[in-house]
Amino acid sequence: MSDKTALVTGATGLLGRQVVRAFEREKWNVKGTGYSRADGSSILKVDLVNADQVEATLDNVKPQVVVHCAANRFPDKCDKDPEGTRALNVEATRRLASSCASRGILLIYISTDYVFPGRPGEAPYEADAKPEPTNLYGQTKLDGERVVQEEYLGAGKAGLGIVLRVPVLYGDAEVPSESAVNVLMDTVWKAQEPGVKIKMDHWALRYPTNTEDVGRVCHDIAVKYLGSDNPSKLPSILQFSSESKYTKYEICQFFGDIMGLSIAAIEPNTEGNDPNASVQRPYDCHLSTKALQDIGIDVAAQDFTGWWRWNLRAFRK
Repeated sequence: MSDKTALVTGATGLLGRQVVRAFEREKWNVKGTGYSRADGSSILKVDLVNADQVEATLDNVKPQVVVHCAANRFPDKCDKDPEGTRALNVEATRRLASSCASRGILLIYISTDYVFPGRPGEAPYEADAKPEPTNLYGQTKLDGERVVQEEYLGAGKAGLGIVLRVPVLYGDAEVPSESAVNVLMDTVWKAQEPGVKIKMDHWALRYPTNTEDVGRVCHDIAVKYLGSDNPSKLPSILQFSSESKYTKYEICQFFGDIMGLSIAAIEPNTEGNDPNASVQRPYDCHLSTKALQDIGIDVAAQDFTGWWRWNLRAFRK
């Protein structure tokens, strides 16, 4: 058996499953935590809001690295449950960071491009650019970043509390609604129904990034930081993103094209944010990957169109 152990929170989710696989591929022992979908063996049932359960899990599993994927990550759902969102995205993160820091465990906290305001002309954002979230989801993830850094600094373990920001994710989904990208395939199918009219955002620029790539990057970060004599000399905020740029409407166009389906019923909406909407979305939060490149981590990302053609077996010319 390997002597290297990783613990992945949110291991039953869209990203968590691929992070687990990435470490397993490299022959690590991997345990995951889940809640509603935990099986009790490879996926331990842990309520991350319960400090005692978290401490017991860390002492039982004894990981060298924890990858913290669990979050309330849908902006509209965050707005409907601000207290629950803060409890998971901030308070549970603080307790997890405190428990990991006191044990000298490397923590990789998954954050988001939505920590940035995404105003036209500002992107790409470097890892040290000033965050300024435009919605509650982005704010709670930024607060989570800060509590991770505070806890590790306070424990004298700066260099072991790492933030990894990623953009909108896609990949193998159990249900399309797990991903803001995959779910657009449902939209394209819905647009085939008679009399349907759908408005789709054709304003905000997104950089859909594959969960398998993020999993690999998490593994490579763990190896780099655990292998360093002085991880505090390495950057504590990292960013990973693909360079594929699409609006949601353009993704629908692409799906329609490879599936041979008309998207005539989907109307492009170029108006940007409705000033009355509770969730204000950024225009362009493209993340620079320079900090990762500077420490020698491969930032290659899968081609969006190629992955989907392969995934849907849609090799139409």
